[in-house]
Amino acid sequence: MAKRLNILLVGSGGREHALALRIAASPLTAKLIAAPGNVGIAEIAECVAITADDVPGLVTFAVDNSVDLVVVGPEVALVAGLADRLAEKGIKAFGPSAAAALLEGSKSFMKDIVAKYGIPTAAYARFRDGVAAKAYVAEQGVPIVIKADGLAAGKGVTIANTQAEAQAAIDEALVGGRFGAAGHEIVIEEFMAGEEASYFALVDGETVVPLGSAQDHKAVGDGDMGPNTGGMGAYSPAPVVTPALEQRILDEIVSPLARAMVAEGRPYRGVIFAGLMIVPTPDGPKPRLIEINVRFGDPECQVLLTRLETDPVTLMLATAEGKLADLPPARWRKEAALTVVLCAQGYPGTPVTGTEIKGLDDAASIDGVTVFHAGTGRAADGRLLATGGRVLNIVATGRDVAEAQARAYRAVDSIDWPGGFCRRDIGWRAIAREPVS
Repeated sequence: MAKRLNILLVGSGGREHALALRIAASPLTAKLIAAPGNVGIAEIAECVAITADDVPGLVTFAVDNSVDLVVVGPEVALVAGLADRLAEKGIKAFGPSAAAALLEGSKSFMKDIVAKYGIPTAAYARFRDGVAAKAYVAEQGVPIVIKADGLAAGKGVTIANTQAEAQAAIDEALVGGRFGAAGHEIVIEEFMAGEEASYFALVDGETVVPLGSAQDHKAVGDGDMGPNTGGMGAYSPAPVVTPALEQRILDEIVSPLARAMVAEGRPYRGVIFAGLMIVPTPDGPKPRLIEINVRFGDPECQVLLTRLETDPVTLMLATAEGKLADLPPARWRKEAALTVVLCAQGYPGTPVTGTEIKGLDDAASIDGVTVFHAGTGRAADGRLLATGGRVLNIVATGRDVAEAQARAYRAVDSIDWPGGFCRRDIGWRAIAREPVS
């Protein structure tokens, strides 16, 4: 048997709780430590008070505690160069170098790369000057998409349906400084009509291992109404990604991107999360790239890992070591998985925190249901409290998305939390495609 590993998991959300649950259960894991972790992770791992953006602190801790592998959850640490600093100390990291993480750290960089290598995406232009940006929008017409170039915690994208909305979004970024340094440059893109989907793959240079599809629900309200969020729920697999379409995604987007990064001297090692628009054409649906994320999505990670049968530590270690080609294909459960995100009232604006949550044991006792913590904390007397915007992830499996959805909402309804809310239609696109049983 391979050497058992001391593993440091970076992050504190529902994504990291899902990762922690699988890492802790791996036969390759000797010890799991999370930085900073959360209430749920603390039940299965040691947690240390080091934030994800404290790169020097994370590196020092990893060295001092004989860490063998660092699994990085959030993009901020990767863009800041955590994988590079660990490599300098001889410590393996699951996550790309800063040079490769720029695919998420700069939308301008990502768009330039995919345009250079002929990867299908929306037409675009880059701007630092508001007057020029507004003139471009006036020429192109609406709807049109305005994006802050850098990391903006999922809040840097505006789909403008009027000239006034577009001009306001340009002013917010370039004049008002809403996104700070992340908004000093903007990308203005062609609006693509179609259905969004997410596709995941592991990459260790040019070797690509498919992980499959998911579909997120970004808008805060039922029917995809209201402002965008970090994600209100997700399910996997996404029926819109048929086997034929999956092959096109690999052949036209993921594999060419991996080769492009090698050619650019920025070889990619980690998970690639491709945000896609599935565009209807006379020749059938065509995938076009919206964005690249350099880490697992949240909440997509929760449903992907629930379906994954293969030990994820084996996959992550092979990715870090450049040995994906030596592994057999990943194995997957046939069931669908769906997660509902429970949020604090006020989200995605200012969430109301400090409200008490009860009933999680009742929810977790339902067959096929797992509860992941995100924005929770403990009061001095042990009560569970909401501490953030997205607070809990209720994940359920089922024969199909409809059964997984029914189980998830049964679990949601067993939780006693007047201060929370959720969407009630997670999975609606998939269920509309499923035959009535």
